[in-house]
Amino acid sequence: MEQLREEDQVSMTIENPEMLLSSDSEAESSNPRFEHKFRLFKTNGMIKLEENDKEHVIIKSGFITCMGPLAKEVEVVAIHKNSCSTLLGKARLEAFRIFSEAVREKCNGNANIKYAWFGSSKEEICNIISHGFSTTTEPKSGECFGIGVYLYPANIDGLLSAVEDENGLRHMLLCRVILGNTEEIAAGSTQSQPTSEEFDSGVDNIVAPTTYTIWGSHMNSHIFPNFLVSFRSPNYLLSSSKIRKVPLKPTPRIKFPDLLRALSKFLHPSRMALISKYYEDFQRNKITKLVLVRKLRQIAGDTSLRAVMKLYPHKDI
Repeated sequence: MEQLREEDQVSMTIENPEMLLSSDSEAESSNPRFEHKFRLFKTNGMIKLEENDKEHVIIKSGFITCMGPLAKEVEVVAIHKNSCSTLLGKARLEAFRIFSEAVREKCNGNANIKYAWFGSSKEEICNIISHGFSTTTEPKSGECFGIGVYLYPANIDGLLSAVEDENGLRHMLLCRVILGNTEEIAAGSTQSQPTSEEFDSGVDNIVAPTTYTIWGSHMNSHIFPNFLVSFRSPNYLLSSSKIRKVPLKPTPRIKFPDLLRALSKFLHPSRMALISKYYEDFQRNKITKLVLVRKLRQIAGDTSLRAVMKLYPHKDI
């Protein structure tokens, strides 16, 4: 099975839809100071990763990096992995695999599977691991982009959802998410389902999403909880005002002509020719902006697009 790659440690985005199941270390920590704190996770089918485990190292590094200026005051205490050892756990994994294949076929070979973060209380997270998601809500902070399950490419965007437990720890799930064809949801929207059968999930920005909205009808087929990060941070850091002041990535926007010129420095001419063709089709109203963006992401890849967006953070698309 494929292991978590080092190049994915910041964004936690992996394009290959293969599941992360194997682990080099499945032993419980021998430190009795922490054992009782995580007993509830163990009884719900979670395996504690040792600190020298490769997946532990990559996930911890990505988690801390995404915290930006808050990183120095955040301590990762433990990382657990979903063992899928129970009968229901195996069934949920198989269901996720089946839906991955179905969406991949529907979307012409790309199910658009990503990593994303979900924060909540310890009790709710244990219920999710044991029984699946049960409720859809508006976000606990920030703007509303529909009614569903909110997940975030960067863990800091969902930080306020992580509730401190009786041991002073907070917990966030790192999930595999089937996004399929995404549609942009306007801020303040109370939409609770796709606008058409063409779409599978919602995002706050079609080019550079910072929020994923998974509809209630898909929450237990399109989300697979893979890892659990338990961490400690001072309470004063987790006020909404503190987090909003962190200069994280603003939603980048860029005009298409500028985007194409910038991409030409990253991509092979053959790919640029194909992108230019789709752009011409868009200008002639043969395809929609949504289709153009989707083709752009398929051909250029999100890594190249993110690199270009950083060069043009204040222009309109």
